[in-house]
Amino acid sequence: MPAGVCGCCGPLRPRYKRLVDNIFPEDPKDGLSKSDMEKLTFYAVSAPEKLDRIGAYLADRLSRDVVRHRYGYVVIAMEALDQLLMACHSQSIKPFVESFLHMVAKLLESREPDLQVLGTNSFVKFANIEEDTPSYHRRYDFFVSQFSAMCHSTHEDPETRTRIRVAGIKGLQGVVRKTVNDELQAIIWEPQHMDKLIPSMLFNMQDADDLDRAHMWRRLGEFGRKVLDQSWRVARVRCTCAQHLPVFTHQHLRLEVGHPSTPSGTGQDGEENPAVLAENCFRELLGRAAYGNMKNAVRPVLVHLDHHHLWDPNEFAVSCFRIIMYSIQAQHSHHVIQQVLNHLDGHNKSTPRVRAGIVQVLLETVAIAAKGSVGMIQESKGSDVFNFESESPTPHNLWLGPTVLEVFNTLLKHLRMSVDFELGESSRRNSSSSVSSVRGRESDERIVQNAIIQTIGFFGGNLPDYQRAEVMMFIMGKVPVYGTPCHTLDTVKIGHQGTKRIQTMLLSSLIMVTSGFKSKSMSAALPPPFLDPLFSISLMEDSELRQLVLEILHNIIDRHDNRAKLRGIRIIPNVAALKIKREKISKQDVAFMKKHGQQLYRHVYLGCKEEDNVHKNFELLFTTLAILTIELANEEVVIDLIRLSIALQEMTLNNEENMPMSIRCGIMALVAAYLNFLSQMIANPPFCQHVSKVVELRTLDAPYLLPEHIFRDKCPLPESLDKDDRQLYFQTADMAECLAGPGYNVERLSIPYIPQVTVLYTVGKIIHRCKQTSRDRLTRRKSFVDTISLQVDIMSSSLPDKQSELAEEITFETLKKAIDTTGVEEQEREKRRQVMEKFQKAPFEEIAAHCESKANMLHDRLAQIFELTIRPPPSPSGVVSISAGHTQHPSVPVYEMKFPDLCVY
Repeated sequence: MPAGVCGCCGPLRPRYKRLVDNIFPEDPKDGLSKSDMEKLTFYAVSAPEKLDRIGAYLADRLSRDVVRHRYGYVVIAMEALDQLLMACHSQSIKPFVESFLHMVAKLLESREPDLQVLGTNSFVKFANIEEDTPSYHRRYDFFVSQFSAMCHSTHEDPETRTRIRVAGIKGLQGVVRKTVNDELQAIIWEPQHMDKLIPSMLFNMQDADDLDRAHMWRRLGEFGRKVLDQSWRVARVRCTCAQHLPVFTHQHLRLEVGHPSTPSGTGQDGEENPAVLAENCFRELLGRAAYGNMKNAVRPVLVHLDHHHLWDPNEFAVSCFRIIMYSIQAQHSHHVIQQVLNHLDGHNKSTPRVRAGIVQVLLETVAIAAKGSVGMIQESKGSDVFNFESESPTPHNLWLGPTVLEVFNTLLKHLRMSVDFELGESSRRNSSSSVSSVRGRESDERIVQNAIIQTIGFFGGNLPDYQRAEVMMFIMGKVPVYGTPCHTLDTVKIGHQGTKRIQTMLLSSLIMVTSGFKSKSMSAALPPPFLDPLFSISLMEDSELRQLVLEILHNIIDRHDNRAKLRGIRIIPNVAALKIKREKISKQDVAFMKKHGQQLYRHVYLGCKEEDNVHKNFELLFTTLAILTIELANEEVVIDLIRLSIALQEMTLNNEENMPMSIRCGIMALVAAYLNFLSQMIANPPFCQHVSKVVELRTLDAPYLLPEHIFRDKCPLPESLDKDDRQLYFQTADMAECLAGPGYNVERLSIPYIPQVTVLYTVGKIIHRCKQTSRDRLTRRKSFVDTISLQVDIMSSSLPDKQSELAEEITFETLKKAIDTTGVEEQEREKRRQVMEKFQKAPFEEIAAHCESKANMLHDRLAQIFELTIRPPPSPSGVVSISAGHTQHPSVPVYEMKFPDLCVY
């Protein structure tokens, strides 16, 4: 029968077509006919094989109505499709879904905002349906592209633009929910889709016109943001249905903030907020990301921040990564940190503020990853309010992997680059007229450096002790130290100013890394590879560097947090009132002091007499001595510390270094403050009385020898110190008498303390002074090298029974010539070049002959050595033998030899 006859005759049309036609009223304003819709639904459920034909016919009608602009019938058709989708869950629904998605695509392609919103709403309803079987061939590429385009709508009408953007975000959220849980739809995590999804969400989150959201963040503050992030994390764990997550967060926010303008999914007038919806979708997407998808999820965020120049200022970037870190699983945190580090490497030539913004984002991610979870959100009984509990100790390092040293290496590399840029700008400033712009760039570089230091410190401060010790060694290996080989930095290129700057930066980061460091054994906390370069820096002629070194020592040695009680150099009247915590010194620490104690005393001694010492230096030196007494002092160490104090006093009185009077008085005040503290710590009444007597006399006759007076501004200084006034100084004999008794070997007090100055220290001091830009200081102060001579003992091979001592005076010029090895290095470099060139260009026969001649020469030399050292046994016949041209004297026959009686039997 012809098709036209069926189209004209209603009774001859298929039943499903008649049922579909009946749901459309004559006037579209009357809406969907409910009774006819129920008949169609019953028919579809009873005959599921007809679903595909029903869907195809509805799709034809909808396409026709869209073309004819009969939008009322379009709404009715979509409503019917939605009801059929909700009612039918059979295997035959797959072809029907294809027709449905085709109709939704038709609506999204239209230019009418109402139709786009209508199609999006239908797709969201479809996304919430859980299908029994997965789809092997369905793809959502078109919907990702279309919904992303709607998120970037630029419609002229603000309300319409907001509606389209909200619909686009909802559509993307529907795509995410429909695909992320389906193993067959892993294609959604591919870069081409993530590059559309993530920027669309971020674009709406960063919308500056969204005043309600900005007002909400200002009201929440830091505590409220923690509540929001923690509530989302708890909700992600508790809620099994993903669509409940935004409702949970918004309800929580309304209850906690209590402000009518607090944004939820819906505003005051029923208008939905694109920024909040985009953030919820962004959180949900990241919460579902597996480890293998983290790179594709984070990379578009970094690219978006680059394209929109959101690193400076970086408030939005910090907010984004705060959302990322609180949304992803904890074990994936280190992957995000690695992504940010790689992005920082890609911006090594960007402006300082951009690099500083990236580093600050890195600091935020490290802080969140290190904390794990700040607290728990506890639900109150009988109420919907969630209370934020106080912080509790959480297990560290769930996010740390084998790339810890790589992270520090990257940060230190950028710190070095920042110093190089700063020095380069400083040199250009000297030859340029635009001083203000260059100074501004230098200050920006300081911002970068401070941000890197904070990141290093926070990152290292959250490591376990065993891993933190490795990081400390790693950072110390990067510090350029004068007088020692340094293969990490070329100090010649960066100059003295750059070297000092890098030393200051790295030591500042070490202070942050060592903060809170608790080691059971000092030998493990201060191994020689760490201790030697640290002490070498502590003796440089820069008060700031010495202060940093002492603070690092305080962090490591002070295991009971007594520094705050010892802050400030002073005469403490009652040490017991400080309630100092201490434990009995362990055997490991006793061994450490026997091995490295003299090194500690030497550097304290030499550090006291530096001319540029200020009040803070003396305070830190006093704290160092006090902490050594608390943590590492037994009876032997106490005697050594007293000897050190007497040596400092004698050095000040003799003044062989021609020190300024302010430094001399400061040293005397330091000795008084420390001996007062030591006498009370060991609880020796006679010792305490002797120290108190000297302090009282100084208060009356010489207040400039006490810390309370000498460190004041404009303190009057004497012209000289009278050595004959013995009552003002601590006497060795009196202290020995006070300490006489069991436990203390007072005989050692009579042995004056003499620091063992190493040649390495001497060379380091010379090189450092050569680098100084101010030459007047070298002429004002007697060179330290002129006071040291190196005694060399040489054993003469020709006269084994005699020894000759050769004393050679080491002067500045001789050491300068010894250090200057530029000519030798050039010769060695030329020899290496010639050898390389010979082996590259010479024929094989020539090379083989050369090697053979060297081998023959070596064999001949060895043969001569063996002939001289190895002699044949004596010949019983006494015949003179000639071997290799050497005459052998006749030997005694065996029968004429006289053996001891014990050897004859």
